[in-house]
This record gives sequence, structure tokens and C-alpha cells, in this order.
Amino acid sequence: MSTARRRGILIGAAVAVVVVVLAGVVLLNSGSTPDSASGEPGPATTAPGPKDMATKYVLAFSSHDAASAGKYTDNPQVATAAISDVYSSVSAKVRATLTEVAPAAAGATTSTGKFHLVWSLTSEKWDYDVPIELVRSGNDWKVHWTPALLHPELKDGQRLLLKTAGKQPAVVDRDGKALVGGDVTTPLVPLLDSALNSAKAQSSGDAGFAIGIVDGAGAVVKEVFTKEGSGTVKPATSTVSLATQAAAQAAVDSAGDRPAVIISMKANGEITSAARNAAAAAKSTNPFSGQFAPGSAFKIATATAALESGIDANEARDCPEVAQIGQRTLKNDGFGYPNPIPLHQAFAKSCNTTFGQIAADLPADGLKKAADQFGLNADFSIPGLTTEAGKVEAADDKSQRVEDGIGQGRVTVSPFGACLMAATVASGKAVTPQLFTDLPTEVGTGYKAPPAGVLGPLRQMMREVVTGGTATDLAKSGEVRGKTGTAQFGSGENAHGWFVGYKGDTAFVVFMEGADSSKPAVKLAAKFLS
Repeated sequence: MSTARRRGILIGAAVAVVVVVLAGVVLLNSGSTPDSASGEPGPATTAPGPKDMATKYVLAFSSHDAASAGKYTDNPQVATAAISDVYSSVSAKVRATLTEVAPAAAGATTSTGKFHLVWSLTSEKWDYDVPIELVRSGNDWKVHWTPALLHPELKDGQRLLLKTAGKQPAVVDRDGKALVGGDVTTPLVPLLDSALNSAKAQSSGDAGFAIGIVDGAGAVVKEVFTKEGSGTVKPATSTVSLATQAAAQAAVDSAGDRPAVIISMKANGEITSAARNAAAAAKSTNPFSGQFAPGSAFKIATATAALESGIDANEARDCPEVAQIGQRTLKNDGFGYPNPIPLHQAFAKSCNTTFGQIAADLPADGLKKAADQFGLNADFSIPGLTTEAGKVEAADDKSQRVEDGIGQGRVTVSPFGACLMAATVASGKAVTPQLFTDLPTEVGTGYKAPPAGVLGPLRQMMREVVTGGTATDLAKSGEVRGKTGTAQFGSGENAHGWFVGYKGDTAFVVFMEGADSSKPAVKLAAKFLS
């Protein structure tokens, strides 16, 4: 490989420290007795000498113990940060051998030596000697920290960079755009970064790589190791769409200080985006496994249970502003009707008193059976991703069913689970969520979707939510169907906001913590769809 070609592998790469993770066997050419300050064997009580400290440093360095390795140097903070940076980069095995440490004469304050490193980089070995200097302060010896401890030619302000030939990505999105590897230096889908990185590229050859020294601006100063490729690499393909992800991220970022997340998937279960804003990240909100009260968004399940019990979507039902149902008093959000209204209208307007009464009249397992048909109690093993759709249990107590029926009580759902509900309505069948096209999801506990005779009127009811119900801000966003939700939590003084729905073959959910209303979630949904 020519010098120009090797340099081309690296030039243009984003600044990143890609060094080889240290793990392996440490071989020490040392005596059986610790050195004294003079470098000669001494009694066990003698203070550690320069060779002892060099040994400790190399052992800690090779054991992935950045804190200890840094502690053995004369600049612990800088050393620990640099070594930690090494560990967080590209994985590889290394054999470290302490080859020599010069004896220190009585009264001497410095000693020198070296150790040898052999890196195992794919099928290649990269080895070199590393100089080490030790300094004494009082009775203690320390390793003098310098970037040259990583590579003898490395200077202050420089880093090692490893780059594969041709900037080939390890994981691409559904349109073939790089998600991991290639030119990507920062996570493009932070919520899925760990899962995406866990996908191994399917290699049909070795792409080759080069390691170089780069300056603070990312410019290549010198290549120190290269390996030519011998074939092509087929990356793993994710179901994520960078275009959809960008729309989701822009929408949640517009929420400012309100924690917000958006998840979207195709009706066939292919996850296309997962975004949260800085406020949600600060609270560690996990939209794939975090459990929250869904509020009125759960009326999708309650309405399904009602339809399956024989109630027609046009059947008139009471919707007073306040209703005493058993031991529970329910009220609507400032509205009520003096006369009965059709079930579909009660759904569109999100009438708590209507659906609380329906839930009370259901069998103990009525809501659970309905929730099961949307996958809320299903279990999936998506490669690299931990998920929990929700938890809905049978309720023998009538008052408990009243609360569960409006998405309060003991019902919990993750944004992922809510999106699964919407995808089930859109597809008309059970959905298996997927993150990769070539790494299948394992189904632990599956589910069966509601029958077509129920999903038909349910879809019309979800459309009415947008055309004349609680989500009219989405009326100009096309053929959107969905359900809003406002869910009280904690003391009940605050509430989360939801919108769960789909447009065409894309299901999505907007969840906003502490929004106190579903309206902000509806507005975010409109931004996402635009």
C-alpha cells in the first residue's frame, strides 16, 4: 500500500480517539524480591522501588484499571482520563511485557526502563517498545506521565486514531446510510446506540485499516501502522430511518425544558426512530422499558373490551361531567353531556365517566384480555435492546377496574408498548418489533390482535379523535388516527401527556413527562409528521 493510499484511509475522519482496549497477559521480567530504592533486592519491609512501581503500573494498565494506573503516575487526573479514553475505544487484546528498569543509585530521583506491547488487531499483530520513566519524591516512586506511554511518538495534544479502509460502516439504516462506523463519530440515534453497536458486521472479507497519530484538529500527523484489506464488508442493516429519526429529534428538541420522547415503527414492527430531548435524558427516561400511567390513551384497550362485549360504537352512553361509580368519583376535563352520546363520540372527547362505567361492568379479566391483544403483556427479545411493553392485570375489585379503565390505577405502559398498540391497530395483526433486518427478534410471549370486526370501528373512533375530538391540532396532518392521554402521577397534582396513533403504515407515540395535558404532545406529533 502506498503512503498516499494509507494516508487516504485516515484523512477526513472525524476526530476520535480510537485506541486499542487493553486486555491480556502481562509478562514481567522481574526478580522474586521487590527492589529497594537502590534497585537491589531488599527485605519485604523495604519501600517499593522503581521496578515495583513500573510493575504495578503495567499490571493496572493491562487490567483495564484506569484509576489505579493513573494513581501510580505523577499526574493522576490527566493519566486516568487518557487511559479511560483508551479503554472506551476499539476492543483488542494486548500482551504487555516489562523488559527492563534501570537500578536507581542511592539518592537518585529518576530511573528509566521500557515495556513491550503486542496488539492483536484482527489478524494482525502490532508491536513496539514503550519508554517508561520513574521519578522519586521522598520515599515514593511514580511513573512519569507522558502520552508516549501510549505510543513512543505520541506528543501532548495528539491522539491515536484507527480507521477502517474505505470508511465502511458497520451498521447502516434502512436506506443504506451509515449509523455506526464509516464517517460516523458520534451516536446518530443515542437511545439505540448500544443496540446498534452490538450488531456485528457480516464480513465477507477484511476491509483493512490504519492507525495514525492525529492532532487536536483531527489532521493526520503520521501513520504508525497499516494493514491492507482483502475483500469487502457487508454491514448489518437496521430498520431505523435517519430521515424519520431527524424528524423525531427535531420535534422533541422543540419541547425545551419539558421531557419529551418519540418512538415510531412501521405497522410491521420495524422500529424507525427513537428520540428524546435533553430534559428527558437528564431524567434518564427510558421509552423502551420505563413504565408510566397511560391515562386516556389506554381507552384504546378499554374501547376494544367494550366492542368485544357487544357494545356498538353507535350505542348511546351516559357522559356526565361527574359520576359516582361504586366507591370512585370520576370527572371529565371540564365537560359533560346532559343526554347520552354515542360511544364513538365519548371516545373522541375522552369521556372518563363513560369509560369508567364500561370498565366497572367488565369481567375481572376484561381489560387484561383487551390489553393482551395489543401486546402490552407480551415479551420480546430484540437484539441489543431491553424492552417492556407494559403491565395490565386482572382486577376483581370493581373500583380498581374503574381506575384501570381510564389508564390510571395499576395499569402501566412504556412509550414502546404504546407504539406497539398503535402498530397493531394499523396492521390488524400481532406485531413483532424489530431493530435489524438480518437479526431476528425472539418472541417469548406472543399475542393475538383483536378481530377485524372490532378493529374496523376502533379505527374510525381513533380518526374521530383527530377530526372532532381531543387532537384536532392534527387535523391538517393528513389521515392520522390516534388517542390522547393525560395521566396523573405521584400526588395527582401533575400529569403526563400522551398521543398514541398512526398515519399510513407508520405508528408513533409522543410522551411528555409532567406536561399536565395531552395538548403539548399533540402539537409535537404535528411537528413530527410535518
